[in-house]
Amino acid sequence: MSRAAELLETHHEEAEGWLVREAGSIRPKAALEVMQLVLGELRAAARLTEEPLEHELPDPTGRRSVMRRVPMGVVGVLAPWNFPMILAIRSVAPALALGNAVVLKADPHTPISGGFFLSSLLDAAGLPAGLLHVLPGGAEAGAAVCEVPEIGMVSFTGSTAVGRLVGEACGRNLKRVALELGGNNAFIVLEDADVAAASSAGAWGSFVHQGQICMTAGRHLVHERLAEAYLDALSDRARHLPIGDPNLQEVAIGPLIDPEHVARVDALVREARDHGAEVLAGGAADSPYYPPTVLGQVRPEMRAWREEIFGPVAPVMTFASDEEAIALANATEYGLSTGIYTADLERGRRIAEQVRTGLLHIGDQTVNDDPAAPFGGMGASGNGARFGGPANLEEFLQWQWRTERAEPATYPF
Repeated sequence: MSRAAELLETHHEEAEGWLVREAGSIRPKAALEVMQLVLGELRAAARLTEEPLEHELPDPTGRRSVMRRVPMGVVGVLAPWNFPMILAIRSVAPALALGNAVVLKADPHTPISGGFFLSSLLDAAGLPAGLLHVLPGGAEAGAAVCEVPEIGMVSFTGSTAVGRLVGEACGRNLKRVALELGGNNAFIVLEDADVAAASSAGAWGSFVHQGQICMTAGRHLVHERLAEAYLDALSDRARHLPIGDPNLQEVAIGPLIDPEHVARVDALVREARDHGAEVLAGGAADSPYYPPTVLGQVRPEMRAWREEIFGPVAPVMTFASDEEAIALANATEYGLSTGIYTADLERGRRIAEQVRTGLLHIGDQTVNDDPAAPFGGMGASGNGARFGGPANLEEFLQWQWRTERAEPATYPF
C-alpha cells in the first residue's frame, strides 16, 4: 500500500487525466481526488496492517481463549462514476490490507479511473496475483456480484434506489453489505454569519464537480434576516463561474456525466420554476453542461427540495428560528451530511446535537472527507456502514472466537 502511494505520486498526472476524460472532472477536483483523497486512503490502509487483530480473554478453565478478527474472504466493490477513484479505493485498499481478495466492478462511465488504473497501480506496487480482479460491465455484472456465493461481502456506493436493490439481493443471499447512498444535505446559515464567507461556502458545497457528489449542499437553509443578501451573493458567484470542457481550458464547471442526467436536472429546475420558485441564476441547460443555478422562493413540497438533484443547483429556503431550521433539516428521508455556518460555536453545537446526520460540520459546508474519519450516513443515506479509520476494521473483518487446550478436553459421555 505504501509503495502504491509512492507510485501514484509519481504518476498522478496520468490518474488526474483519466478523471478529467472519463468523469468530466475539472483539473483541481481531479488533483484533490488523487493527491489528497486517494493517497490518504492508501496510506491509511498501510497503517491498518499494524492494528492488533487478536485479543486474549480471561478463562478460568486454563485454556487459551481469544477473540480474533479474520478476513471476510472475497469482497465485492461496486463503485460509482462521480468520484470513481476515491470511492473505489476506499473499499479496495482496506479490504486488501486486511487480508481479503477483491472483485471491483467499476461504473461503465469510468472503467479506467475507477477500475483498471487502480489495479495496474497495485499490480506495479507488488500486490500478489489473483487478489484483485476488475470486472467491467453494468447492472448485470453488479447483480452477479451480489448473487454469487464466492463473494461474502459487498461494498456499494451509489444511489439510494439502486442501493435498495443491492441490499435486498445481499440480504437474500445472507451477505454482509455496506451501503453508502445518496443525500439531500442541509447547509444551515445563521443570521450571525458573514455573507461573503457563507455564500462562498455555499457555492462550493453546491457547485463543486457540478453538484455530482453525495455530500453536495442540496438544501440551503438561510435565516430570514440574512436571506436577501445571501441570495444576491450566491447568485453573483454562480453567474461568474466559468463553464466549459476541462480537457481544453481551466474552468470551474465541467460537463455533467451524460445527456440523460442533464435532462433530469433540467426537468427538476423547470418543475420548481413552474410551481413558483424564482430562478436567480442559471436555470437553462446547454448540454453537456448545466450552469450553476440558484433557486429562491422554494417550498418544501417541491421535488427540487425533496429529492437529491445531483447537479449544480442550490435551492434556498428561509427560517425564522433555530427550532425551525432543525425541523427543516430533519424533514428528509436522507441523513448524510450537514453544515452549520455560524460565528457562535456553542450555538452551532446545540443545533448539531438535534440534527439527524452521519457527518456534521460546524463552521463549514457539507462536502468534507478524511481517510481517518468514519464516513457514512443514516436513514436512506446508508445502512449504518462506515468507511475510514477504525471503522474499516469493523467493515472488512469479522469476529472469530478461538480456544486452545494443550490437553484435549474429556467429557462424561
